[in-house]
Amino acid sequence: MAAHKLGRCLFRCTAPLRSDRLLWQSCSFQGLRGNVLAHGGQLHAGLSCFLTAAQTGRSPAGYRGNAVRFYSQDGAGWHGLSGAAGQSLSSQDPGDATDFPSPATVSVATAVTETTERTVPFYVQLKECHSPADVLDLAGRYTMTLRRVSSSLSRIWETTKKMSEEQRRYERQLMLDHPAFEQLCACAVKGAARMRSDDLTFSLLAVVKLGVPQRSRLVQTLLRATQEKLNEFDEKALSVLAAFLGDMKSCKNVDALRNGLRLVVEDRVSGIESVVALQNLMRCVGRDAPLTLKRKLENKALSMVDQFSLPNAQYMVITLAAMHFTSKPLLDICSKKIAESIHTIPPFRLMDIVKACKDLRYRDPHLVSAVAEHLTATFDMWSNKQLILFLLMFEDLKFRPVALLDRLLERVIQDPNSLTLKDVLSVLKVYSQLNHVPENHKQEFLERMTSVFESYLLKMAPTDLLRGVFSLCILGHFPLAPLERLLHRETLDELTKGGQVLQTNQRRLHYVDLCLRLDRPPLPEALTVPPGTIDPPLTSQTVTRDWGKLIQRIAGDAVLQEGVVLEKSYFIDCVITLPLKRTDLSSPSEGERASPEPCQRVAVLFAPRRSSASGRPTPLPEQEFDVLSEEERAERLKSLIFPAKEEVGAV
Repeated sequence: MAAHKLGRCLFRCTAPLRSDRLLWQSCSFQGLRGNVLAHGGQLHAGLSCFLTAAQTGRSPAGYRGNAVRFYSQDGAGWHGLSGAAGQSLSSQDPGDATDFPSPATVSVATAVTETTERTVPFYVQLKECHSPADVLDLAGRYTMTLRRVSSSLSRIWETTKKMSEEQRRYERQLMLDHPAFEQLCACAVKGAARMRSDDLTFSLLAVVKLGVPQRSRLVQTLLRATQEKLNEFDEKALSVLAAFLGDMKSCKNVDALRNGLRLVVEDRVSGIESVVALQNLMRCVGRDAPLTLKRKLENKALSMVDQFSLPNAQYMVITLAAMHFTSKPLLDICSKKIAESIHTIPPFRLMDIVKACKDLRYRDPHLVSAVAEHLTATFDMWSNKQLILFLLMFEDLKFRPVALLDRLLERVIQDPNSLTLKDVLSVLKVYSQLNHVPENHKQEFLERMTSVFESYLLKMAPTDLLRGVFSLCILGHFPLAPLERLLHRETLDELTKGGQVLQTNQRRLHYVDLCLRLDRPPLPEALTVPPGTIDPPLTSQTVTRDWGKLIQRIAGDAVLQEGVVLEKSYFIDCVITLPLKRTDLSSPSEGERASPEPCQRVAVLFAPRRSSASGRPTPLPEQEFDVLSEEERAERLKSLIFPAKEEVGAV
């Protein structure tokens, strides 16, 4: 559908408006109603306005009189009709005639003296306002044009941006109680359909950021007017709209506006000139946008990479994550720019970047190494929680930052009691999954972590208990008290009953059982998961025949087993059994049993690229083999499997 049709046939879903509530209060919506007027042979849902006592039996808050006020749409545009309650529409304010030619104004308060208006322009005084109350006091003294309404709402939002949360709540309450605020909202509702696109966008931005309920008449009216004027929006107005629309809750008007914005963006993407505008629009179209639109936006971004500043590069990575779109060319360009200036990036932004990489499953060794080195170099400025969050994301990316892990381990050993239960579980998860505990600190680390873990034992949920014991078992540590509680029948019943986490619990319990049976820890009593409690996961993997033939070729006469499954869990692609030459060739004496033939067993694993942690050896870099001939592959594979170049009596 062409973008120019949006105003006529796409957006018909205006929300009904309650007359017995203030304009900024949330309304209750029950179906679609309002003034439906014929327009050009089509039906249009008109903006239902605040009814008066003549229709409802009660007067809307903030208005007096019995006149009916409503809006209709005809070929000439939107018109507002008002009676005594609405006050008469005034002419354009002389002070705005040159710069802000708004079509009509509404008087909302007593006028200030003519001398003051001439000597101190409204906008000069507006810039000097430093709180919402200051703005509303000023608005109450002036005749308000549509531009002044928008500027006043925007200034109210600007004055609260840098306030603390507590102060912002206090100022917001003063704003809602101020008599001029309802009058300002009335002006915005009455003139929304006649506002210029930038005034409309900034008014909507301001009221949303100020916390005006989304289901209020004010917000819904501005949303509806925005739908009608969307084709008139320039790049800046579209960018501002996109910047906050994506964070609004789903409703009929918001969803319709988002769909319309996607159509407009797709129609105009080639003409976008600002990187910031492009990123805002990319973020707003979201993960549900068609792949064709995502590709168009990607190509446009690639054509503008020369304009990328460091903040642009940072925000592009975050934007791609919001779109759920992994554009490797864009990510590579942005990662290089970010890595080069890693020390200048604020901590919160650095965390957002790493999280975006994790969400996109994008791993650039240069970038994650630069982040890890920066964290290690500035270690003392980071809290435990921040470092743990970074490490959890690194673990998810299969990256092992050795120096950073060592520094955190030392801090944890020195003060383990500073960790919460969530911190303890996260630390154990990271170190167990990355298989990193230096031998010279291993015992001390495990004892300190176990002590803190056990201090939460009595108030710990079964799932958290399983997570902690699972990690400790992977690290080769088997604390008795947590194990006994975990293997208690009531705990096991709760862990294995139905639910979304059942499969995860079953898998962890299976590996706890494996560790107990294979490691055989010296416990006072034999502890195992009771038979029948869990169903071990079965593997259905198979070996690629081409690789199997190649390995058989280099193994020679050695025994080759393919697709070996151990303990119903561990899948080994190939096991090569090599007989070793005996050093003692004498025959066994009479009555002496012959010892089994000595042999060497080599396991060959075809691990997916994403399953290997960076910093660990990769036995078979498959991507390198794609460009090699058959003979070169055989020689390369032989050097990887048998690096000592022993005779394979052996190969």
